[in-house]
Amino acid sequence: MLRALIFDVDGTLADTEAAHLAAFNQAFAEFGLDWHWDEALYTELLHVSGGKERIAHYWKAAHPGLRELGGMALQETINRLHELKTAAYENTINSGAVPLRPGVLALIHEALAQGLQLAIATTTSPVNVAALLRGAMGADWRSHFAAVGDASTAPIKKPHPQVYLQMLSELKLHAAQCLAFEDSSNGLRASVAAGLATIITPTHFTADHDFGAALRTLPDLGGVDLAQLRAWHATSLTPTAARELQCH
Repeated sequence: MLRALIFDVDGTLADTEAAHLAAFNQAFAEFGLDWHWDEALYTELLHVSGGKERIAHYWKAAHPGLRELGGMALQETINRLHELKTAAYENTINSGAVPLRPGVLALIHEALAQGLQLAIATTTSPVNVAALLRGAMGADWRSHFAAVGDASTAPIKKPHPQVYLQMLSELKLHAAQCLAFEDSSNGLRASVAAGLATIITPTHFTADHDFGAALRTLPDLGGVDLAQLRAWHATSLTPTAARELQCH
């Protein structure tokens, strides 16, 4: 039986990547760098999970001989750039410029009404999660989620399953009782490694990713209800898993 929905955030709950890209470029400019990521480059960089990790990957690939900027060591610079980027992103989100994707809020409300648990499993910062969901769901957004995992609680980024394993532990549920929602190949690899059947709703930034392991790949969640999710979820259960769940 389906008992919980576990959502990724960036790209899944909302199509945030354009806002993230603009925030990175604003941070570079504020710091006095001539770096500029265009959409094509950022699409490639999205294969690296985590904002700080993305900056480090780019720095080492594009400027391998650079060890410090303005007297600041590499990691110190990365941390400062990420602080500037996070502030710029939060300002964009707080302005209401990034709505939730189609069907997301309706599905959340339906799940809550029918007694399902909800969880967040993301590698983004808690500030980013709070900014997005506070604007979409109100100041009490956190009360709707039984568990929230983010970069502060799960430092090992996707595709490692750490954040999903943490959420399953907090929910006190088996993977076979849950359904995950992702938009990227790294997210899918993480959820599948944790044993979760996964619905994929790609964005144009992740449309070229490999989603062969997904339970379903959909344009978005518009028109998708719990009855449909339960039917899909049931097809993902092996006979052994189905029998085990009946015993709990």
